[in-house]
Amino acid sequence: MKELFNKFRNTGILVIGDLMIDRYIWGKVRRISPEAPVPVVEVTNEELLLGGAANVAHNILSLGGKVYVAGIIGSDDAGRILIDKFRESSISTDGIVIDSDRPTTVKTRVIAHSQQMVRFDKEIKSDIRPSTLSLILDYVKSCLPRIKGIIISDYCKGLITEALIKKVLTLADSKKFISVDPKIGHFDYYKGVSLITPNINEASLGSGLEIVDEKTLITAGKILLKKLHCKAVIITRGDEGMSLFEKNGKVTHIPTCAREVYDVSGAGDTVIATLTLSHSAGAPLKDAAIIANHAAGVVVGKIGTAVATCEEILESMKICKP
Repeated sequence: MKELFNKFRNTGILVIGDLMIDRYIWGKVRRISPEAPVPVVEVTNEELLLGGAANVAHNILSLGGKVYVAGIIGSDDAGRILIDKFRESSISTDGIVIDSDRPTTVKTRVIAHSQQMVRFDKEIKSDIRPSTLSLILDYVKSCLPRIKGIIISDYCKGLITEALIKKVLTLADSKKFISVDPKIGHFDYYKGVSLITPNINEASLGSGLEIVDEKTLITAGKILLKKLHCKAVIITRGDEGMSLFEKNGKVTHIPTCAREVYDVSGAGDTVIATLTLSHSAGAPLKDAAIIANHAAGVVVGKIGTAVATCEEILESMKICKP
């Protein structure tokens, strides 16, 4: 494992996706509002974190990988904060396009006593303009000689379109590993990618089959493999771990480690970042999935959008061997 982790520093990954800021407002609830039957949150702290595709990039960096990012932000305070956070982390901002006609996506979560009370989003979901697509693709071309894998982080905020994915597949070398964190409604876009990582709900809707047991789980996984012509599908199953479906017909169920869950926000970002980096660095797909499963277990034990380190993954593997 340590030998694999040492290879991360020379493994370049390009993240293409919906960049956003995750805003956390922490507080305490002591009373109900006299104005409406809702709790009054007394704010004690606020935190701004990298979210969406930006969190995927942050996860790769945390694991020691080399990361490049292509995405869009608005000409606003949130966009400037995101740029500053990238620069503080030494993540290049060359692939970030500023669009003054749309805001930077911000997800605000209000949390009291370790429980999320409400979430509100500031965003525009319309597809990006052709001129923006052209700028993104120019950056993708410039990155290709320096990368081994591509992650498409789709949050349905307008960047990931069918045209973009087709262009990326055309541009990328057949040896490049292309993984997708998918969203409902976009499954037809992903035909020909190397891997997709839907959760149970996304896999049910994407396959057209409700997953209620192991039999329907396996059937849904095989449907997605055939429908999307991809090499592999990983269905993440929350506290039941994940299931890997490979083109050769092999199915591997990877159980999760028993641990206390504080916050699942960003766990999918951690899975696709860790898996893509590990596989691109030389780990077989099954091993990469196991590593990603441990990484997800680490981050759900933290409150807020979090990342895992190689040291934390190794410690998890010592404690729990699924």
